[in-house]
Amino acid sequence: MKKKSQYKIKTKHLLTIMTILCLGLIVLSLSSKFSFDPVRNALGYVIVPFQNGINQMGDWMTEQKDGFQSMKKLSKENKELKEQVDELTAKNNNLSQEQEEVERLRALYNLDQDYSEYEKIGAQVIGKDSGNWYNTFIINRGTEDGISVDMNVIADGGLVGIVTKTGKDWATVRSIIDDSSNVSASVTSISQNCIVTGDLQMMDEGKIRFIQLTDKENQVQEGDKVVTSSVSNKFLKGILIGYISEVQDDANKLTKNGTIIPAVDFENIQEVLVIKQLKQQATDSEEGDS
Repeated sequence: MKKKSQYKIKTKHLLTIMTILCLGLIVLSLSSKFSFDPVRNALGYVIVPFQNGINQMGDWMTEQKDGFQSMKKLSKENKELKEQVDELTAKNNNLSQEQEEVERLRALYNLDQDYSEYEKIGAQVIGKDSGNWYNTFIINRGTEDGISVDMNVIADGGLVGIVTKTGKDWATVRSIIDDSSNVSASVTSISQNCIVTGDLQMMDEGKIRFIQLTDKENQVQEGDKVVTSSVSNKFLKGILIGYISEVQDDANKLTKNGTIIPAVDFENIQEVLVIKQLKQQATDSEEGDS
């Protein structure tokens, strides 16, 4: 069987052919009779679309690169802005807290001036019973600070309650809204006494109750001031309790009962003043003066 003939162009022959072809093109280009326009046109149909495609691809890639860089830049700027917002928010919160503290301390100072006849010591609330109201709570002052049982406690605009237990550096306060609390009080407009009783359920309406008020001529009105009375065994005289919000007759038609809006915000107590003078001491002092 005969082997198929294989024709192979050697490299030197290929170079020779290409050299002759190039020389021929050079000669033709020098000839004024030969025009390259058809060749240029033919090449234009092939090269120009290809070049346009390359240019469009390059423009698209440039746009994608610019978009990616813009996204990275925006992401960085957004992160920096978020950090600035967080920092400003934290500063604003701190300023708000400081402002609130200043306002609370100013209120305590004004309260101190209102009852300047009594020696007082400031204290912070460090604990309370569960629930929304500060009916019983613990302060950070105790026997080492001269605190003793039955000392009156004030805050905001008036009476908070009374000290019931003491330790070396702490004391428990029972407020006037506690269910077990009873305070002898007086309505200043008619100088008549009544009893202010704690009622946690009623505090959900922002009120406490008073009972046993004698007002035969129906003189008591909404907004009348209620303070601690002189006949109280444990509470000093004249400390603001709150303001009358409602009055109604008892069943016996001889006395009245109703509600009071307390002067103190019993849902938010952070600092208090403890009056370092017991009712008995004040009574003895008044008797001595007389």
